[in-house]
Amino acid sequence: MARMSAEERRESVIRAATIEFARGGYHGTSTEVIARRVGVSQPYLFRLFPGKKAIFLAVAERCLEDTIRTFAEASKGLEGEDALHAMADAYTRVITERPEWLLMQMQMYVAVGAAEQEGDHEFGEAVRAGWMRLWDTVHLPLGADAGETTTFLAYGMLINCLVAMGFPPEHRVWEGLYPSARVTGRLER
Repeated sequence: MARMSAEERRESVIRAATIEFARGGYHGTSTEVIARRVGVSQPYLFRLFPGKKAIFLAVAERCLEDTIRTFAEASKGLEGEDALHAMADAYTRVITERPEWLLMQMQMYVAVGAAEQEGDHEFGEAVRAGWMRLWDTVHLPLGADAGETTTFLAYGMLINCLVAMGFPPEHRVWEGLYPSARVTGRLER
């Protein structure tokens, strides 16, 4: 079997850390657990990333970039309501198929809030920059309407919370969402 390059190892660390941070959050996840999941030593892990914060920020950036790519691909060539429904459908499909992605998003926001309270603004700066790229990605297909963009993203955060809390697809809390934003038939627990 061929040895992995440093870039391939970095990628495997990001994938493994996504799962571990999604489960345990920033403070509840050790680099030892991440290294063990990847199958490397902690010293090797620190050759790839300077520390736990760098790993978390790489995972957060990947999570945001994956979300941006999901929206961009879904809305390509579409606008207005067609774009809205295509993006909503693509997003709900991804978060139900990859629950670690959803949980990592939730952990990102918690980590930012906790870090800001401690006076550490690096988490917040990185996540806010990614969030603004996300905003811009959905803003244009929705007609560059701030109200539509806000509503779409607000629905997305509600969907995140409902899925994370485990509300089943048939529960009444889903009734007010537009059909493309519902997880009906896709959510498996």
